[in-house]
Amino acid sequence: MADRTELSLEDLRIDSDIRHAETLPGAFYGHREWHQRSVDRVFARSWQFLGREELVRVPGQVHPTLLLEGCLDEPILLTRDRDDVLHCLSNVCTHRANLVCDGATVAANLRCRYHGRRFGLDGQFLSMPEFEDVEGFPCKSDSLPRLPFGSWRGFLFAGVAPPTALDLLTREMESRIGWLPIEEASLDPKRSRDYVVDANWALYCDNYLEGFHIPYVHNSLAAALDYGDYRTELFEGGVLQVGIAEGGEDLFALPESSPDFGQKIAAYYFWLFPNTMFNVYPWGISVNVVRPLAVDRTRVSFLAYVWDSERLDRGAGSGLDRVEREDEAVVEGVHKGARSRLYTRGRYSPTRETGLHHFHRMLVEQLASDSGDGDEAR
Repeated sequence: MADRTELSLEDLRIDSDIRHAETLPGAFYGHREWHQRSVDRVFARSWQFLGREELVRVPGQVHPTLLLEGCLDEPILLTRDRDDVLHCLSNVCTHRANLVCDGATVAANLRCRYHGRRFGLDGQFLSMPEFEDVEGFPCKSDSLPRLPFGSWRGFLFAGVAPPTALDLLTREMESRIGWLPIEEASLDPKRSRDYVVDANWALYCDNYLEGFHIPYVHNSLAAALDYGDYRTELFEGGVLQVGIAEGGEDLFALPESSPDFGQKIAAYYFWLFPNTMFNVYPWGISVNVVRPLAVDRTRVSFLAYVWDSERLDRGAGSGLDRVEREDEAVVEGVHKGARSRLYTRGRYSPTRETGLHHFHRMLVEQLASDSGDGDEAR
């Protein structure tokens, strides 16, 4: 019987050989201390999806938001300066920590309404009243900190301290779907919504990362995809699942330059470590952002970006709400089962759960950063 209070890093280790490996312990998914370590060591060191560049379309626009709301809750600012350059800045005044900007606006510069400190749209300190007698002022730390920030095909990402370049995550998407009219996609608010799942965030990702359950859980999706040809490909920083169409309709018109040319591709499912999914269909992209709210509660944001509305509600990209509700029911059941005193950990299917194995190894590696091998959470 697994100890439900103490769980060491060694207990989380995953064998590199999937044929011998065991999954994460069930106790991990309900462990509050390891959940907090996931926030600090995984999410605070990752790239997070922000939205489209349209959030700050013209020079002078300022858009305040929270980085990974509900989890990191880091106040940030997206700005486009007068030279038409995008910036991602801290939204915390370097004087007394008031929020610099409360709402989206167009401005020549930024001014904290608490004591009047002013910054340029690039975050540079400009002025501060009543500070004439302060020695060594201003200095570099008086400007707003800049966050690592990047864009892929108009989609914006930022992070507090991501350890790798954004390109590590996006280059596989560029290789496989860069030929699509991605820049033309626009957000469809009517098809975008949030779901709250009473389960640990990692269980939601576990479920996403294998097509093993499709024939058993998703009747409608199973009818659209050829399960026998469904495949999983691993890359550094993520996983790609390729959905092959069961029939000959609702396919991508792949160019000859595509590595998948000649195949009946119905959907590409990209997962970017640790919590972002790009589900690509002939009609557009459904971006899913998994937001941990607590050890046993997760919000999943579905954001639909459409470039061909005439192909909506067809094939693998239809009925997404139904598929999500089916996934929720299963994931919530697994969360309850993982708490059992009679369950320890399982094994992986080498043919169907390589994506899950890849995720678990990446997760444990990140959790192990800056920690000793004997590190325990109690």
